[in-house]
Order: sequence, then C-alpha cells, then structure tokens
Amino acid sequence: MDETRYRRGLEAVRRVDAESAARLEEALKDIAPDLYRYIIEFAFGDVISRPGLDMRTREIATVSALTALGHAQPQLRVHINAALNAGCTRGEIVEVLMQMAVYAGIPAALNALYLAKEVFSERDGKGLR
Repeated sequence: MDETRYRRGLEAVRRVDAESAARLEEALKDIAPDLYRYIIEFAFGDVISRPGLDMRTREIATVSALTALGHAQPQLRVHINAALNAGCTRGEIVEVLMQMAVYAGIPAALNALYLAKEVFSERDGKGLR
C-alpha cells in the first residue's frame, strides 16, 4: 500500500469535508473498507490533490457533474457542502445548478436545486454559511 497517496488523500479530503469522509469510512468499514481507501488514494490523493485547479474550481466541476448524472443525490449533498467549504457562495452554487438545466435537463437541475435548498437550511441550523 502506498501510504504517501493515502496521507495526501486524507489531507485533501479533510480540507474539504472531514465529516463526510468520516461518515463514508464508517459506512464502508463493515462491507468494503478497501473501497474507502481507494477513494482516498485515487480520488483525493491522486486526482484532487493535483496542482492544476484550486479546490473551489474542482468542487464547481464536481457539483456540475453530479447534477448532470441525475442519480447521485447523496454525493451531490456532500459536494454542495464541500463547495461551500471551499469558498463558493450559495449564489454561485445556484447559478451552476441553473446552468445545468441547459446541459443536463430541467429535472436534474430542479432536483439539485431542491437538494441545495436543504443543504443551505441544514447549514443555517448549524450556524454555517
């Protein structure tokens, strides 16, 4: 196992959303702990840690892609939060989701906007912007 990739991945995921990463680890530990490690090593350690884009830009791209998929609401919830943690504003997230109506369809954009509204409300309840 490559501990460097894993450590780099943990650092990256903790910068964006440590709480969600901990929930994912807990959810997978009894059924597929290796998948959690692969996600940390590959997605965060290899790809997301690359220097070509800042985390804010990466999260905008991720929110867009998950919206376009149309069936990844749990992951979209995580990445809307991560985008906010990375410095995106709520208005920017809404604009990204509205743009997805053009490229992913109105139903996908609506579902994402409803989810964003929930995320914003949850964050308000926790005193987070």
